[in-house]
Amino acid sequence: MLSLRARHRLRGELWIVPLLCVLAAIALSVVTVAIDRAFGDRLIPAGITGKPDSVSTILSTIASAMVTLTTLVLTITTVAVQLAMGQFSPRIVRALLQDRASQFAYGLFASTFTFAILALRELDTQGGGTVPGLTVLVAYLLMLASIVTLFVYMHHSGNSLRAAGLIDLVGDHLHEQIDRLYAADDPAPTSRDVVVCPESGIVVDLDRPALVAAARDPDCVLELVPMMGDFVPADAPLFRIRGDAARLDHAQLAGFVVLAAERTHGDDPAYGFRKLVDIAERGIAQPFTDPTTTVMVIHRLHDGLRQLATRRFPTGRHHDADGDVRLIERVLGWDGYVRLAFDELRLAGPASPQIPRRLFAALHDLKAVAPPDRHPPLDRQLDLLTAAVEHQYDDGPDRQAALVPDQQGVGSGADLGGGSPPGSPR
Repeated sequence: MLSLRARHRLRGELWIVPLLCVLAAIALSVVTVAIDRAFGDRLIPAGITGKPDSVSTILSTIASAMVTLTTLVLTITTVAVQLAMGQFSPRIVRALLQDRASQFAYGLFASTFTFAILALRELDTQGGGTVPGLTVLVAYLLMLASIVTLFVYMHHSGNSLRAAGLIDLVGDHLHEQIDRLYAADDPAPTSRDVVVCPESGIVVDLDRPALVAAARDPDCVLELVPMMGDFVPADAPLFRIRGDAARLDHAQLAGFVVLAAERTHGDDPAYGFRKLVDIAERGIAQPFTDPTTTVMVIHRLHDGLRQLATRRFPTGRHHDADGDVRLIERVLGWDGYVRLAFDELRLAGPASPQIPRRLFAALHDLKAVAPPDRHPPLDRQLDLLTAAVEHQYDDGPDRQAALVPDQQGVGSGADLGGGSPPGSPR
């Protein structure tokens, strides 16, 4: 038996799984060659494997391609790990190197190379020539498996190196360690009026017609606790039930909610605003400030809010065919979208004159198109932005310049001549 220290070290090494795969390829080659020899190399017809010369060319190509592929994949992985370490945390590298899926991909590429070399050695291209049919066929299958694995690996690596993928990688390991080290007591009985979430994740979609139909027969009302885009821990409340909860299947109701590792645009337009604000904040973050990029983002935030300014917002209440409310969900309204788009930029942006000028222009334009009952959130932003600019600038002319609405931030304001810009106060 290996010591605890040895098991711990082997568990953390990248090369163990690829090495085992190579050894398995050698053992498989010995077995297939022995079977071919037992049948006189006639087990698989030459019509399937090809003639000796063509098989030799194919196996040589497979071997050289696998060497190139393995080198390329390891190089890309090394660069990606370095980027992840710099952007997220240097402590993330161990979790990435211990990823079993990636290790098996490296192992398959290396074992395909090894098997192709050993199969090439068994070819007899002289005289009549013989082909170890089963060995060659297995080499072909390993090549196809490597091609499929390459695409799966690229997909897996792309997902793993996203922010959500890295967070989930560490979070899943943490969950496993908690389950292993801390014994769980018998869970407290859950109220029949509450549907708990079977696993953690972010709410990205709902089967609303199915939820309405499920609540209609027992004459219940379902209240979705999280909003679209909210993270829900495992065993946290997912629905509250008003009515005869005993007639509802909790597992079925939970299955009508789609959870994922990160938010999507499918049914969550607020996520688009969220990502734009993230980009804008990076543009004004120290030490590499790029306020022009932030102004470009404000253009799109302005456009998005302008589209919403005159539209009706859903109530979050879903009715059955008889007009009875069966499902209630929390939804984001006009005030929420305005705060989402402007709050963080208003707090982070006054130090750069371009940002408040562009925000003033957007807010004045939105007031020009939004109905009067939607003006209070915009007025709040204008008042707070004005206060932030006055606090930021001690010099009167600089302060006055930063308070001028400007569609380009700096470049088309009234202080540059040519009259007042669109949306500025008269």
